[in-house]
Amino acid sequence: MAGGSPDHAALAAAIIAILGRELPPGCRVFTSDLRLRMTASGLSTYPDAAVVCGRTLRAEDDPLAVVNPVLVVEVTSPSTQEYDRSEKLRHYKSLPSLREVVIASHREPRLTVYRRLDDDWVEETAGPGQTVPLVSVAARIAVDDVYRGGLEDLD
Repeated sequence: MAGGSPDHAALAAAIIAILGRELPPGCRVFTSDLRLRMTASGLSTYPDAAVVCGRTLRAEDDPLAVVNPVLVVEVTSPSTQEYDRSEKLRHYKSLPSLREVVIASHREPRLTVYRRLDDDWVEETAGPGQTVPLVSVAARIAVDDVYRGGLEDLD
């Protein structure tokens, strides 16, 4: 989402900074400038952050789009929260490489992680004072670290 609110930008930046410190060698975090391509559906998106471990693989029909993230991050907004948690999430789950999707709430300090376990997906939610493990990249994110500055535009 281009031109998001200051809170949206701050939450995405906080998560990117945390991931940058936590990632193991061989993994890189990308900003919302990275285009992801879901080959199965043909959809391209610009998540708020994404992590690729190893070499970035490009879409055959779009050399600027990457097809192999292991982790995707979305920060919701009033206009995108339903789409981020439903249709967009379904598209992301079609990526064979994807292991986790993190959705950060714009309304309250809450991180929801959707994690692939074998052929199924499980959901884990964390709030203030809690930490979520990111198994795909051997990292952890504390909710309080992401929301340290608070939320100002709660619309």
